[in-house]
Amino acid sequence: MRDNTTTYAFIDSQNLYKGVGGDIVNPKTEKVEYEGWELDYRKFRLYLKNKYGVSKAYFFIGNLPGKESFYTLLQDMGYTVVLKPTLPFRENGVSNVKGNVDAELVLYASALTYNQYDKAIIVSGDGDFLCLAEYLDAQNKLLKILTPNPKYSSLLNKFASRTLIVGSMRQQLERNKKTGLAGRSKP
Repeated sequence: MRDNTTTYAFIDSQNLYKGVGGDIVNPKTEKVEYEGWELDYRKFRLYLKNKYGVSKAYFFIGNLPGKESFYTLLQDMGYTVVLKPTLPFRENGVSNVKGNVDAELVLYASALTYNQYDKAIIVSGDGDFLCLAEYLDAQNKLLKILTPNPKYSSLLNKFASRTLIVGSMRQQLERNKKTGLAGRSKP
């Protein structure tokens, strides 16, 4: 998209991080069907800009103490970081934190920034975003859905022709381990 179209991306960071980075194992065969890898966020931002003309990429993420430098790095890469307060919880005896960003992502895409863009890209494989995808589609604003891996919600299947799997772009978007921090790739 290299015309006068204004395109925004709305990124569910947790879904992207876990979806690209986690292995998918077939429970019946115990065979790895998808091998997780580490996404280079700088390369991903440049991909969104160069491939789809994304002028603003909203990165919705839980606000964790001690991660301030990572949030700054994301901003330096060209993301607009939207922080969500996190809550601690225990699951199976393990302490963890949750920063559910779904509501903020929908609010930004459907109300707060809606009149500022012509086309939208949703970056998530979460079926909770079906209503947003349907709404944007009805308004002729849905450009693409980028899902982290092939195991995205079947609720999004109606948009299969406009769905792209980020995991299929491993060679193009994987972090080069020699460069240190994620996102520190050569231009």
